[in-house]
Amino acid sequence: MVDPMNHPIVSVRDLAVEFRQHTGTVRALEAVSLDLHPGRVLGIVGESGCGKSVTARAMLRILDRNGSIVAGKVTLDPGTSHEQDLTALAPEGSEIRSVRGGRIGLIFQEPMAALSMQYTVGNQLMEAIRVHRDPGKEKARERAIALLNEVGIPRPETRVDAYPFQLSGGLRQRVGIALALAAEPDVLIADEPTTALDVTTQAQILALLRRLQRDKQIALMLITHDMGVIAQMADDVAVMYLGRVIEFAPVRELFRAPRHPYTKALLRSVPDLDAKPRQRLATIGGAVPQPGARPSGCPFHPRCPDAMPGRCDTKAPAPVAPGAAGAACFLVEDAAA
Repeated sequence: MVDPMNHPIVSVRDLAVEFRQHTGTVRALEAVSLDLHPGRVLGIVGESGCGKSVTARAMLRILDRNGSIVAGKVTLDPGTSHEQDLTALAPEGSEIRSVRGGRIGLIFQEPMAALSMQYTVGNQLMEAIRVHRDPGKEKARERAIALLNEVGIPRPETRVDAYPFQLSGGLRQRVGIALALAAEPDVLIADEPTTALDVTTQAQILALLRRLQRDKQIALMLITHDMGVIAQMADDVAVMYLGRVIEFAPVRELFRAPRHPYTKALLRSVPDLDAKPRQRLATIGGAVPQPGARPSGCPFHPRCPDAMPGRCDTKAPAPVAPGAAGAACFLVEDAAA
């Protein structure tokens, strides 16, 4: 049996993305490297503006028109006879469209972004099914109903003819998951899938994603800013800051012994149920810089309590090796030496 840990289904290497603006070119991603393995969940965590969603959109070639991949490579089925370089495909071409929604499914942060209010849930599911695997109209409808049932929507035979605006936020997100699963993908990218939902519905959606991922042995890339979701869902974690992966580790190792000062600060900022009443919550000083105002040296050094003047502000640490636990930090390098 092939070890999924050693054979990723998607490999991202040194991915760099730039956006053209009226003030000039802005570098949004810098040398991002990730691996997605069958049957495992890769959590991508970081504050807003750290490049999590841009990474997902670059992988699927759905960047805004002013964005472009300027370096790096995204490979589907790396090391196999049918290896495919997604960065070499035309963003609007038929080849990438067969991958997008076919081999790789995407769950949007806001389900209304993926659903049209003018068509029924069934019509949209049937279209997604027939684009990639056309079994005929009748079979596609049966498949749509089965998908709605699979994602836990009550009375799927009725709801298949409902419009998205007739459904609650939680049900719309389940429809979004069904859309992502329509072509039986090998890889699923979930971009903040529970952001707009109440706590109870969030828990249900996460449990659904975990069950589907395990049952189908899907490679799941879960983007979130919530460390609690990471602890619950992820097998491996990539911490991103200002367009870079600054730490990677298995989830238990990350929570037990975080290496990077930013990761430590994220974990400290999680509310503690055992804290004394009226105790102030820990915060991370400052804010994530705008990509156009990227600081010199280590991108986190202006906010880092352990920054070393003359070193952290002049030179960037070596990037994290893909698939290996580590952190892009001089303190970690010194400790290892």
